[in-house]
Amino acid sequence: MTRAWILPMLLVLCGSVLATGLVFSETTGVAAALLLVFVLLAGVNSPLVFPRSISALEAQRRSAVDGRPVVYWRSGCKYCLRLRIRLGRSARQLHWVDIWRDPAGAAAVRAVNDGNETVPTVFVAGQPHVNPHPEWVRKQLARSV
Repeated sequence: MTRAWILPMLLVLCGSVLATGLVFSETTGVAAALLLVFVLLAGVNSPLVFPRSISALEAQRRSAVDGRPVVYWRSGCKYCLRLRIRLGRSARQLHWVDIWRDPAGAAAVRAVNDGNETVPTVFVAGQPHVNPHPEWVRKQLARSV
């Protein structure tokens, strides 16, 4: 769980240090703007942007029942973030598994990616698709609902 928060915390820490330095040089407006940018970057790279993650086993069980795709992701992944943002509200209908929080999810991703944790990996009807286009995922979701 802590691995998912390392990048956001480093961004906040770096932003705070830079902002503090700018406050001492009496440029408080720039310091506030810089700190805001770093906090926003931390928020975007945090697990908070993504729907609540479930375990890989629970996601597979739910997908077998409702036919919805399972998305394996990790925080800090720009491709996962792109997929999440481009899917918009429909992203909440997918089953999301954070591979940094779930060892079984990480193992499932490594099994189909030659031992690499390449994300996002989307499973549709048991078939893996690595870094698919968001429109394709949206179409697969529409077929399952």
